[in-house]
Amino acid sequence: MNAQAASQKTGSSGPETGARRRGLLIILSSPSGAGKSTLARRLIAWDPAISFSVSATTRPPRPGEVNGREYHFRCREEFSAMVAAGEMLEHAEVFGNLYGSPRGPVEEAVEAGRDTLFDIDWQGGQQIANSPLKSDTISVFILPPSIAELRHRLETRGQDSAEVIAGRMAKARDEISHWAEYDYVLINRDLEDTAARLIAIVTAERLRRERQPGLSPFVLGLNREFEAQP
Repeated sequence: MNAQAASQKTGSSGPETGARRRGLLIILSSPSGAGKSTLARRLIAWDPAISFSVSATTRPPRPGEVNGREYHFRCREEFSAMVAAGEMLEHAEVFGNLYGSPRGPVEEAVEAGRDTLFDIDWQGGQQIANSPLKSDTISVFILPPSIAELRHRLETRGQDSAEVIAGRMAKARDEISHWAEYDYVLINRDLEDTAARLIAIVTAERLRRERQPGLSPFVLGLNREFEAQP
């Protein structure tokens, strides 16, 4: 069985037990430019059964972005009303715009045994880690190999003005200071190697004893087999 097929099998049940586990909330965070969005895409390419959490935001759409695909685009009043109604699992203001994860789709995915991936900052990660879904959450922080390389990546991707890049670099130090709040930390020196380590983390977390609800009855069955022996 290849890695993807194995991941999809363990995505719905514990190994050979037939019992469906709860879905995982997989949090990826990093300073802008460290590679978390690319790694998120690699993880979903490895296992398409993982769904990407579509955030809501008050920032205007960029060229080519579609409402409901990249983001749920909302005005500030609509976003604030969702927060007030408890409809956001997490939310934060970043560079003058509000971002948040609608709660309903995430809870439905967890109950159905589907994993959800979050590409969010440390503020959102902390809110989810302290939410009622904290036992279903794993968090991974991505570090750049150096600050010089971080700046180089921001400059060469050609998405932001010099002013925006300066703002992202100023914010990076504060973001990196929260690395110790995460379950796992990966230094993204090489994309292929980092993606492989991220996949290994998710595979191992899916197989944790407490995430395999069918293990207890399976072991009871083994004990009954012992007792039935002559």
